[in-house]
Amino acid sequence: MEAVRDEGAWKRLEFRDPERVQALRQTLQRLCDQIGRPVSVMHVCGTHEQSIARFGLRSLLPRNLNVFMGPGCPVCVTDMPEVDEAVALALQGVIVATFGDMFRVPGSVMSLAEAKAQGADVRVVYSPWDALRLAQSTDRDVVFFATGFETTAVATAAVILSNPPSNFSVLSAHKYIPPVMEIIAEMPDTRVQGFLAAGHAATITGWKIFERFVERHRIPVVVGGFEPLDILAALAQLVELIRDGDLRVVNAYPRCVTPEGNRQAQRLLWEVFETVGGTWRGIAHIPNGNLRIRSKYAGVDARRRYDIDVSGLLQGAPPRLTQECICGDIMAGIASPYDCRLFGKECTPQNPVGACMVSSEGTCKIWYEYGGHVIVETP
Repeated sequence: MEAVRDEGAWKRLEFRDPERVQALRQTLQRLCDQIGRPVSVMHVCGTHEQSIARFGLRSLLPRNLNVFMGPGCPVCVTDMPEVDEAVALALQGVIVATFGDMFRVPGSVMSLAEAKAQGADVRVVYSPWDALRLAQSTDRDVVFFATGFETTAVATAAVILSNPPSNFSVLSAHKYIPPVMEIIAEMPDTRVQGFLAAGHAATITGWKIFERFVERHRIPVVVGGFEPLDILAALAQLVELIRDGDLRVVNAYPRCVTPEGNRQAQRLLWEVFETVGGTWRGIAHIPNGNLRIRSKYAGVDARRRYDIDVSGLLQGAPPRLTQECICGDIMAGIASPYDCRLFGKECTPQNPVGACMVSSEGTCKIWYEYGGHVIVETP
């Protein structure tokens, strides 16, 4: 595809060229017309969804190409019991430091913001290093409530390996993306015919990590970047693979992603963390989907250092509207935010019911801010 393979534009770092956007739009239309039936693909990255919505890319797509967001928002898939653990620690008098997106995510009873309103000491930080510096500046115990996928987990691992002070520990809610792609591909109601993989995660893991997935599930994968031309070019590659029945991995983000990835970062990640099964909020139990701190670093593992008792927190708690939230179906690609009766009514960024309306990478918040484009056809 000439519209995709002109390497000169990538070398000049021209990622918002209107002429090339139109050429890729025409390429996508032609490919979808050749397929002759609706095509549904999934990306698993909140940054992809932000770019798609912000630049209005869905308005450029063929009507029979459905691009929907999967469980690519780490805050959204942080399970309620994990939030409850952080809240319980904060109410016990520990300083809890976490990212801003986690501050207002509802737990079973309350969010960290609500715990702060009750007198708990909760601090918003921008990196694990900020949490470490906070611990170095005080004699009180500091727990970093760590969320994010493998990209963010590498930074957490580096902090743990930096010989932190004895008053510092980590409550890990980190998640690992490849296993949840397996679950989505195996869902009986899945509509996914191809995956657009996140370029920043693949910068760490490398693109070859997806080869076994493609072999097992016979679904093509394209690794893509985040500028408008990155996304459109990656989608064109993906639709071409679907048209041709070409089951393989294509790296459409070669300026950042290599076959093997960042091996030094991988060494840090797997030195500190191991994969365990765990529930992703609204999705399912994901085997090997959670990253937990290895026992050799038990001294900085908040779950081993503290007796985290959430029973008192949960006792007599009134039911929350989260029971009516359909974030799980939205992240699985089964529904859109417009299918939720709470969306834009009881559930807004100012009064979020579900995690998808809290995070800047959550589908509901992105669609609330930028609007979405619903494809009516189904394959």
